[in-house]
Amino acid sequence: MIETAMESDLARILVNADAIDKRLDELGETITNHYQSNGVEELTLICITNGSIIFAADLLRRINMYARVDCVRVSSYQNEDSPITEPEIIDQIRLDLTGRHVLLVDDILDTGKTLEKLVMILQTFEPQTLETCVLLEKQGRRQCRYEATYVGFKIPNEFVVGYGLDFAERYRNLPHIGVLRPELQNPPEWQ
Repeated sequence: MIETAMESDLARILVNADAIDKRLDELGETITNHYQSNGVEELTLICITNGSIIFAADLLRRINMYARVDCVRVSSYQNEDSPITEPEIIDQIRLDLTGRHVLLVDDILDTGKTLEKLVMILQTFEPQTLETCVLLEKQGRRQCRYEATYVGFKIPNEFVVGYGLDFAERYRNLPHIGVLRPELQNPPEWQ
């Protein structure tokens, strides 16, 4: 494979595309079995954009039941390698969640503040159940006690990009998850 400019910006690949694909199969089966064994016929998936779009789309295709989908936009990074603001909801969901089984999907559980805040907000919509699923859980950065229901991979405290995760809106389209070279972080000097 020819190394692209994006690939050369990585210090190393942390989770390759095959591992992601395999884990998505496992998560899809686990989630489907959980809800179906509890008599649930339809799931409402809420995707936190932009970071979880690729993960949520691929996961959704592996959940074998009726599903409704909506998105919520949250911002806290602002082109930095760690959250610099409290999570801010930029765009609200439009689906009625009352009495529904809701699965909130995010790309990464880092400090925990985003998921914790969104779960509190979504609970005001009175869903019947509310669970969370994250692609990555970063170790050593938690600032609150929030734990995701479903986790794809636990990773070390390194700045990662790819498979939806970005830095300054770059790298989302990499098929794997890699560690961004330190000299390109916070903030880079791009022309």
